[in-house]
Amino acid sequence: MYEEIPRVALTPAAAELVRRLREVHGPLMFHQSGGCCDGSAPMCYPAGEFRTGGSDVLLAELEVEGVAEPVPFWMSRSQFAAWCHTRLVVDVVPGRGSGFSLEAPEGVRFLIRSRVVGA
Repeated sequence: MYEEIPRVALTPAAAELVRRLREVHGPLMFHQSGGCCDGSAPMCYPAGEFRTGGSDVLLAELEVEGVAEPVPFWMSRSQFAAWCHTRLVVDVVPGRGSGFSLEAPEGVRFLIRSRVVGA
C-alpha cells in the first residue's frame, strides 16, 4: 500500500516552539526563500505579514497539535525548483537567526533538514 510522505514536517522541538510563538503572536506562517545566509532558513511570521504571490509555492499546511489552525509553509518558486525532490523537516537549533523571524528573541532558530525522496 502506498503511503504519501508529507513534503514538510516539524520535529517535536519545532512544533513546541510553534505552539509558544502562536500563543504570543496569533496565527503563523513560514516562508523559505532561496537567498543566502538567513535567506535560506525558514522564516516564521505572523500569518499574512509576509506577502506571497506568483513567485511562491504553498508546500504544506502544517497541522500542529494544540494550534487551532494549520500553519502554511511557503517557498519561493525558484527554491522549490531546486528542492522539488526533497522532504523538508523544520527543526530548531540554538543560536540567533534572522531578526525578522519570530523565534529570533528566543535564542534559537528554525533550520531545514532535508532528504531526497523518489521523483
